[in-house]
Amino acid sequence: MSERLSVMFNHADAFIALPGLLNVNGFYNTLLSFLDHAVEQQFLTFSARQILISAATAEQLIDELQSFILVVDSSMNRLNWSITERRKKLRFDLSLSL
Repeated sequence: MSERLSVMFNHADAFIALPGLLNVNGFYNTLLSFLDHAVEQQFLTFSARQILISAATAEQLIDELQSFILVVDSSMNRLNWSITERRKKLRFDLSLSL
């Protein structure tokens, strides 16, 4: 499965995670408001916030994704979406020394 995900990540421009980005009846309004607040408080950059696109219908969501233009700032350059690299970073030394 991880090999398939790696191929998907390397060849895709965007993903639609249903119902994750499909905001039917405003279900995710609270989450989206929280993310907007995080941007206002400078906890999250605008560039990072903009990659989560939402819409009320599948048609609107596809239109939003097709017209999306990424605005990159310096913090985005530090992100690494490679599964291989993430696995390397997730290794922790959990040995206990007394």
